[in-house]
Amino acid sequence: MIDNSGNLAALIGSRICHDLISPIGAISNGLELLELAGAAQSPELDLIGESVSNAEARIRFFRIAYGFASDQMIGPAEVTPILNSLNKSGRLDMVWHIDQAVPRNLVRLAFLAFQCCESAMPLGGTVIAKPSDNSIVIEANAEKFNIDQELWSLINAPTGSIDIAPAHVQFALLPVTARDSGRSVQVDLTDNRLAITI
Repeated sequence: MIDNSGNLAALIGSRICHDLISPIGAISNGLELLELAGAAQSPELDLIGESVSNAEARIRFFRIAYGFASDQMIGPAEVTPILNSLNKSGRLDMVWHIDQAVPRNLVRLAFLAFQCCESAMPLGGTVIAKPSDNSIVIEANAEKFNIDQELWSLINAPTGSIDIAPAHVQFALLPVTARDSGRSVQVDLTDNRLAITI
């Protein structure tokens, strides 16, 4: 029995990501077979390969950020490759400076926080996840921040009634998911500093 719509939405997210990863993986396997068969390298095949790698990384990221999360522990050996793959194709450099395994639902909150930070960094920059007592601090560093105060206010007041675009759903989901996990979210927002503690 599913007891709330949040769990149902997370299960839907997990299902979509699970079903998408198989055909993406098949394309990747097909490219490897072409390479083994001696197919000549070409810009077209290189582009397909890069796109497939990016799609695989995004699906793995979204599966954690928007899928069903449990108390299962996830170590840096699983988290770091996902972020490294995304870093190759994005304007953001996401770094996981946490040596110990942490619960999957905490990694989920960190990934949502990464996406919140990304929306405020139009020129890119670096976002680092660091341990702090029993919490994780997501710290953003950039030459320029573009802060939408209305969106960021959702983190402190998740019952707000503003309309959000699909690209900003992380702002609505982060505080609700934190609350369901028994955690709070604290935002430190100034002209030259952006940090989220979860």
